[in-house]
Amino acid sequence: MYLNIERQKGGFKEVPFSDATEAIRLVKEHASEWNINPNDIGIMGSSAGGHLASTIATHSPKETRPNFQILLYPVITMDTLFTHRGSRNNLLGKNPSQELVDLYSNEKQVTKETPRAFIVYSDDDKVVPPENGIKYYLAMNKIGVPSVIHIYPTGGHGWGVYNNFKYHQQFLMELEAWLKSF
Repeated sequence: MYLNIERQKGGFKEVPFSDATEAIRLVKEHASEWNINPNDIGIMGSSAGGHLASTIATHSPKETRPNFQILLYPVITMDTLFTHRGSRNNLLGKNPSQELVDLYSNEKQVTKETPRAFIVYSDDDKVVPPENGIKYYLAMNKIGVPSVIHIYPTGGHGWGVYNNFKYHQQFLMELEAWLKSF
């Protein structure tokens, strides 16, 4: 899939995608040896890593698709109205084709095979607006892919799992409950 799009000078990096896909393939291949349930293999990413995680979730063939995705303030779209421009430029280059923009606007790539998602943002995130995840959530919801989105009132961007994030405990409890729900 990644090789079907012509590489653009100064843009479109395929190495992170192939690395993440290979990691999932490797874990699935060794699941029984490593005492891992092959149906409980997920992917998690934050910010630009959230874009990578959602790309793996929406673009990978079944054999290397994760069973769930956890996305913390992820870049989802490449639409210039909502994306993180640095992420877009680093991935696609300064002047990508519309075909490439659409392909990596993951809200446009959701199918019934897209794995369930847990998505979180802060309302005051000025780096990656919550609209990224809202559009992704709505695309999944529209076709019945189980997903949840939480938008905390404050926290900005990049709070990760820092204990000083005001909603840290709430985030962990919601994530744990979600993981136990399937």
